[in-house]
Amino acid sequence: MRTVAVSLLLFAAVVYLLTLGAEGFLGFVNAGAEASMVGAIADWFAVTALFKHPLGLPIPHTALVPKRKDMLGRGLQEFVGENFLQEDIIRGRIRAARIAMRIGEWLVKPTNSRKVMDEAASLLSIGLNRVRDEDVVALVEETLLPRLMEEPISPVAGSLLEEIVRDGAHHGLVDLTLSEAYQWLVSNEETFSEVVGERAPWWSPSAVNERVTHRMHQEAIRWVADIRDDPYHHARFALDDLLRQLASDLLNDPETQERAERLKSRVLGHPQLVVTGTSLWKAFRRALLGSLEDPQGPLRERGVLELTRFGQRLVADESLRNRLDRYAADLAVFAVGRYGDELTAVITHTIDRWDGKEAAHKIELQVGRDLQFIRINGTIVGGLVGVLIHAVSVLMN
Repeated sequence: MRTVAVSLLLFAAVVYLLTLGAEGFLGFVNAGAEASMVGAIADWFAVTALFKHPLGLPIPHTALVPKRKDMLGRGLQEFVGENFLQEDIIRGRIRAARIAMRIGEWLVKPTNSRKVMDEAASLLSIGLNRVRDEDVVALVEETLLPRLMEEPISPVAGSLLEEIVRDGAHHGLVDLTLSEAYQWLVSNEETFSEVVGERAPWWSPSAVNERVTHRMHQEAIRWVADIRDDPYHHARFALDDLLRQLASDLLNDPETQERAERLKSRVLGHPQLVVTGTSLWKAFRRALLGSLEDPQGPLRERGVLELTRFGQRLVADESLRNRLDRYAADLAVFAVGRYGDELTAVITHTIDRWDGKEAAHKIELQVGRDLQFIRINGTIVGGLVGVLIHAVSVLMN
């Protein structure tokens, strides 16, 4: 485009020389060519002055970009911050993007859900392999255990137990325990008899001991079955009262609190705790890695199924989509509010590091083509204006 602009200038100069001193129609041509040269040279000066000194001459107010690149960077930073990183604009763009719907429509396809699961499994496997056992031990010994030692356990345990009893959340565990106890008693009469028989007097006849232990076994089975089958059994109420009292004592009784703290200290201070915890961690990591590395394993298949179902729910549930879009907008607004200045400052820092000539070159590469059109337009418009002025001069004469 620069070549085109220079060629037009040279063409105008040649026409001007060829028609110099001519009259009539050629006089109009000469005037137009003269004005075209003036317009072309003026616009060349203006365009060149943005990026360098025309002809290398240090003319004032030229080479503006190299001299004022820092001001340009700050201006761009302020422009981006004021016109793009505003809460209303961000929320509007996220709302228009329909992020939740697009995610749902993408996840509905099992192939896409599998891609997500494969990537998640790969990243999780890498993360688990990077965690060293000694780091886990150090975390437990140097961070978790000291913190747990300092934190009183009684208020937490008492409040939790109080909530559990009030909501009846322990009833499922009680039912499970009674069911398992019943099954054990039915299947282990000999073991029960041996345990009870050890407490019998030495002088008691064996036949009597057998009849007594058998009767005790039957009564135990019957008693456990009664509690299991009757949700209003007095033993259940007695257990509730016991747990309720324990919760109250943990919250209010200094002696119970002291015993709880001593028990906590003994448990947390036992050296086997760290060894057992590390062993459990190793077993869990091996099992999880094995499941993650199996592409057709139940864990990854379950993950694909749940992701597909989540996509279907996103597509069908408008309220869920609106809620997630709102969360996304809140997150984006928070991120911009907290880190927006750092984001826009990248513009200033980057331009500040540029050399003046380098900055001018980079900007000229981006807008230079359009600037050359200014020169071309100046040549053409200048020629037309020159013809018009010559016409007015002829008429006035």
